[in-house]
Amino acid sequence: MQTGPLTWDDLRVLLALHRHRSFLAAGRSLGVATSTAARRIDALEAALGRTLVQRSSAGTEVEPEALDLVHLAEQLEHGLEAARRDEGDSHSAIAGTVRISAGEGFVLPLTQVLAELRRKHDALHFEVVAEARMADLSRREADIGIRKARSASPVLVEKPVGKLRFALYASRAYVERRLRGGHLRAGEFARHDFIGHDGAMRKLPQEQWLVSHGATRFPFRSNSDFALQAAAERGQGICMMAEAQGRELEQLVRIDVDLPLPSLPVFLVFHRDLRRVPRIRLVVTALEGALRRGLA
Repeated sequence: MQTGPLTWDDLRVLLALHRHRSFLAAGRSLGVATSTAARRIDALEAALGRTLVQRSSAGTEVEPEALDLVHLAEQLEHGLEAARRDEGDSHSAIAGTVRISAGEGFVLPLTQVLAELRRKHDALHFEVVAEARMADLSRREADIGIRKARSASPVLVEKPVGKLRFALYASRAYVERRLRGGHLRAGEFARHDFIGHDGAMRKLPQEQWLVSHGATRFPFRSNSDFALQAAAERGQGICMMAEAQGRELEQLVRIDVDLPLPSLPVFLVFHRDLRRVPRIRLVVTALEGALRRGLA
């Protein structure tokens, strides 16, 4: 039986345990002693009258029945972080923090736009998260997202800003050694080395396009766009990347191919409730213009 109210201090420890799987790591992530983290969980279990965490020599694991509390803690965390970002915001000044979620390939051009904005509005702060997953903008995990797919959430505004067109690139050394003339014909994919994504990213449309046309040899894989680029520049194989990225890389040569290349729509996304927030409106306008130009 519960003997006291649930507190954020208790729930944040449970959330940290769920993420880090040990009291030591959870305490470090929160900046508290291991004994303090353990006492918080003991107090929470006593208040609820049930076991929330299984302790063993292999570490800790949150009970399945306690995952509802973990989800509650995540919602509180997102809400508190959003409130922190909203501090300093007013209807007359451009100030506060804007958190932006985007794929790694968008990070460099995104940073250029944001740096220019800060020259004009030094009370603006930015948090840029490079991630392949789609952050939950409806729960304010981020304020703005750049995405290659729509969501089903009715609380989000999704602005189409263009198409991400892909092309094949390789180093000059690879072209001279393996692709005289820089032309890859249909039916020749199996003869060449390709640079590909790793893990769940192997299911990306551009990766599936390569496989569907006969690519089988992937001597270099990574979940990092920057690593894929570096591997291509060092002659490790043919890499599929966005035209907007490839055309800026002097060390790479675009490969001609007798096949229609894939493309993906790009959306600029934000929470509907943020439409009239000055700092969000300013950043959305700047990013929308830059994306439309870059994807044209």
